[in-house]
This record gives sequence, structure tokens and C-alpha cells, in this order.
Amino acid sequence: MSQGQMIKTLLKNLGQRFSSSLGIDLSSADSEEVLKWFFASILFGARISETIVINTYRQFEKENVLSAQKIVDTGWDGLVRILDDGGYVRYDFKTATKLLEIMRTLVELYQGDLNKLHLEAKDSSDLEKKLKNLGKGIGDVTVNIFLRELRGTWQKADPLPSDLVILSARNLKLLSFKIGSKKEILNELKSVYQKNKVKGKHLVDFEAALLRLGKDFCRKEKCETCVVKNFCKNWL
Repeated sequence: MSQGQMIKTLLKNLGQRFSSSLGIDLSSADSEEVLKWFFASILFGARISETIVINTYRQFEKENVLSAQKIVDTGWDGLVRILDDGGYVRYDFKTATKLLEIMRTLVELYQGDLNKLHLEAKDSSDLEKKLKNLGKGIGDVTVNIFLRELRGTWQKADPLPSDLVILSARNLKLLSFKIGSKKEILNELKSVYQKNKVKGKHLVDFEAALLRLGKDFCRKEKCETCVVKNFCKNWL
């Protein structure tokens, strides 16, 4: 299997964006869609299963509580109830508190519009800083989840690859041994995908596929069921 064939297989099987799995369309950077993904990224940021996150998101969607102002208006008790109904019970109290602080700040500083925050950011580093400054509950993991799928849509969204992306990329021999820093790794992954583009797919899809591979297969050592095992250094 060539590198191009491997990437094509990887994208076919694991290339669905996490935002797309929730029905969120970030292609036009619509403010409502961006906010929905930001909310989902906060849910994904905890150590909890993807299934529970999706169920919880669907519960908020069902109750039409997916804007910054509506989250604020729902209040702590209301948020806890919806989180519990979605199965997000392990982090319900903590997440309700986190959501209220973050969304209140977003409303106060940017009228609930993350596109305004992006516009005011000087560069990618300042963008990440402004996002973290929205509340204590926003750390590197949440920011990386959020910005990764806005790469190519928001001009200043250019987060470094996560450890899981790097793990799977190394296992698939996509990275040179001389490459060390995450910035160098990001540049090499961009170069690899540029040389092996798949019609209808983008770098964001490639990165999502590598993340799913790292999360669901490499980290758990589920090599026997991996769709690209024949290209993996751990299987050969």
C-alpha cells in the first residue's frame, strides 16, 4: 500500500470531522455554527466518551439551548438538568458552572459572537489566548479541539497537532525522525497531505482521521482491527 493509498483508506474510514458528526457546518464560519462547535468542544474537552458528548449535545439541541445568551438564561439548575438528561452526569455541576462563566464573558466582551473574538485576535497565538481568557474551564485541550476544525476557515486558526495525532502519524511513518517540535510536525503533516490530496477532503479531515486513529486504535493498541495496520510500523 502506497502512502497515497493509505491516506485515502484512512480518510474513507476515519475522516469524518467531529463537528460534522453533530451536524455542524463550519465551512462558512457562520456565527451560530461556530458557537455550536465551541460549545461541543467544551463538552469534548472532558475525559468522557464521544457517545455521551453527542447525546448531551443532542439534548441541548432539542431544548434549543445552543447560543451564548440562551445558555446564560437557562441558569445553573437548568444546565445541570440538561447535562444529566444527556448522560453527562460525571461532570454536570462542574460543567454547568464552567459554561455559565464562559458564555457570560463571551456575551459581555463579544456580544456572544466568536467571530468578533477572532477578528480582534492579532495572530494564532493571541487567538488561543483570548479563547482561554473567556473562563477558567478553557484549557489547551479544549482550544485545540475547537480550532483544529476551524483550520482553513478562520485565518488565524492554526493549532499545533495533539499528542494523539502525533502518535498515529509516527506509527504510520508520516514523520521524519529528525522532526522534533510540534510546529515542525504540523508543517510536515501539511506537506504530506499536500502531496497526497484526496478529492473532496481537506487537511482538517486528515487531521481528524489521525486523531480518531490515535484515540481509538493506537492508544488502545487495537492493531488487529486497524484499517491501516499494514502501513503501521508496529504491525510490520
